[in-house]
Amino acid sequence: MEHSQSNTVQNTAIVYPILFMISFSHFLNDLIQSTIPSLYPILKGEFRLSFAQIGIITLVFQLTASIFQPFVGYYTDKKPNPRSLAIGMGLSMAGLLLLAAAHQYYVILISVALIGMGSSIFHPEASRVAQLASGGQKGLAQSIFQVGGNSGSAIGPLLVALIVLPLGQGYVGLFAVAALIGMIVLWRIGNWYAEKLALKKAVPHPETVITVQLPRRKILFAISILLALVFSKYIYLASMTNYFTFFLIDKFHISVQDSQLYLFMFLAAVAAGTLLGGRLGDRYGRKKIIWISILGAAPFTLCLPYLSLVWTIVFAVLIGLIIASAFSAILVFATDLLPNKIGLVAGLFFGFMFGMGGIGSAVLGAIADDTSIEYVFKICAFLPLMGIITAFLPNLKGAKITTGIHNQDK
Repeated sequence: MEHSQSNTVQNTAIVYPILFMISFSHFLNDLIQSTIPSLYPILKGEFRLSFAQIGIITLVFQLTASIFQPFVGYYTDKKPNPRSLAIGMGLSMAGLLLLAAAHQYYVILISVALIGMGSSIFHPEASRVAQLASGGQKGLAQSIFQVGGNSGSAIGPLLVALIVLPLGQGYVGLFAVAALIGMIVLWRIGNWYAEKLALKKAVPHPETVITVQLPRRKILFAISILLALVFSKYIYLASMTNYFTFFLIDKFHISVQDSQLYLFMFLAAVAAGTLLGGRLGDRYGRKKIIWISILGAAPFTLCLPYLSLVWTIVFAVLIGLIIASAFSAILVFATDLLPNKIGLVAGLFFGFMFGMGGIGSAVLGAIADDTSIEYVFKICAFLPLMGIITAFLPNLKGAKITTGIHNQDK
């Protein structure tokens, strides 16, 4: 027996102002998040932390940023809440202010948990807004949304290096200004979102319905493959985001500020790759982009631990550019499989992404304590080889497709 999935495409144009605003808010959200790993060199010295304790900080943040996301997405699929976006940013602001004043390890854990909870609330509804404003160009819309987050992740460490590292932990509180700006922007987006929801209830809107019919077991199997690909991608990214600075300092004896600059270059490449991947996915097919993005990074990751400083940075930039193009394609592929559960899918994948990053960071930190940070990069280099399992994803172009006109308020 076949299970029918319906994908609705509204007959509207792409709403670029809303997409750019939600992308900017994602920029601010992830800029705030990126302050956490960027502070590790300060926190490690100030609190005399081990790599395992550093990993636990990331674990607490990533788990609070992951566990709640599918539940938030499931709830908002049934009851969308336009104000939840600003509320999530408010929690992140509270976490930042607490982190700036933290003088004990457990306070650091509480502060990063608050920032993680804010992220949990933000991502599912923000992804829904991006799709609502997409005008049917879901890959492009998701990549615009995602590139904002990647850009924030790239610039955050640079700002920490310029402001917090020279001046001290207390200046983390300056990033609360970004959270306040984010709350204002998200409140305005919430107004537009509320109007859309009110219009949907008041006026019938005909839609073109694209129905992709696949057996339920194939859909669930495909989702599991996509999650496995997210696992390989984000465990590797956890090694880079959280430990690349330590790797560079340990191997090449460079300064903390220089290491943060090189981390910025890697994260900037991640941002560029994200935007590129969404556009190419719309044009050439998402399965092809997933193939190229994850498996294509493997030759570079395998070489990176054995290179000189200059070539290490060059290969890190290439890895960021290639591997980042996968996530937009993976997320939109999943929403194509489960089009009526956008919030749940976004919450599941963003949550799994953060969860794997957190668990990976804790495990890799413990391995680094027992062996060396260089050994961590040698074993993580093999993770992109998991991209081979992309072969098991269904070809949606070959699936049974029916179209028709549907009234969404029916």
